Amino acid sequence: MRRRNSTFLEELGPGGFSSLLLALVTAIAGLGLPIAWRLREVRRRAAGEPLRAADAILVLGRELVADQPTAVFRARLERGAALHRAGWAPRLVVSGGMTGTAGRSEAAAGREHLERLGVPPGAVWTEDASRHTLENLFNVRATLRARGLTRLILVSDPLHLARAATLAAGLGLDVVCAPAVEAPPRPGTLGWWARALREAFLLHWYHVGLVYSRALGSEKLLGRVT
Repeated sequence: MRRRNSTFLEELGPGGFSSLLLALVTAIAGLGLPIAWRLREVRRRAAGEPLRAADAILVLGRELVADQPTAVFRARLERGAALHRAGWAPRLVVSGGMTGTAGRSEAAAGREHLERLGVPPGAVWTEDASRHTLENLFNVRATLRARGLTRLILVSDPLHLARAATLAAGLGLDVVCAPAVEAPPRPGTLGWWARALREAFLLHWYHVGLVYSRALGSEKLLGRVT
C-alpha cells in the first residue's frame, strides 16, 4: 500500500532522482529534440494497432476522485468491457492500488464499475498493490506467469499507451494496445498537447533511466524495469 505521507522523491525510488536529472539535462542539451522524438511515438501509439486474441485484457488504473473513477478511468474500463463482450479475451484484469487520498484501491473501484457494465464478476481479476504504471505491469506480470498466461490486450487512454507499451516490452510482456478513444482530453486541444508532452518526457525519462542503469551495471535498478 502506498504511504499517504510519502514525498515525490521517495516515490521515485533508488536511482530515480539521478535518472530524472539526467533526463532533464539531456532534454535541455538536446534543445528539446529528444522530447520531440518521443512525442512522435506518443502520437503513433495513440492511434492504436490491429487487435488479436489474448489471454486477458489489462485495464490500467487511474487515481480516484472522491473514491470514484474519473472520466479517464471510466473510459478505460468501458473500452475493456467492450473488448471482453466482443470476445477478444476471456478475462479482464484491473490494476491499481490506493493512491492519492482514496479510501479504496483503483482496482476495487474498477471492478465495481465493470460489474455495473455487465461484466460477470468471475471474469474480473484485480491487482491492488501498485502505485503507478510500472508497478501495475510488474505485478500483473507475476500474476500472469503464475497462471501460465502470456498475451495481453493493454487498455489505457490514447496518450498513455506509448509509455505503457514501452514499459510492458521492457518487462517482457506480449501486449497489443487498445486505446480508450473516448477518454479526455479531446485531441488537438491545449490539454491534449500538454498531456502529450508530459508523456513524451516521461517516455524519455524511462529510456534515459534504462541507459543509466545499464551503464552503472546495477542489477537492482534494472530489476525494477526489466
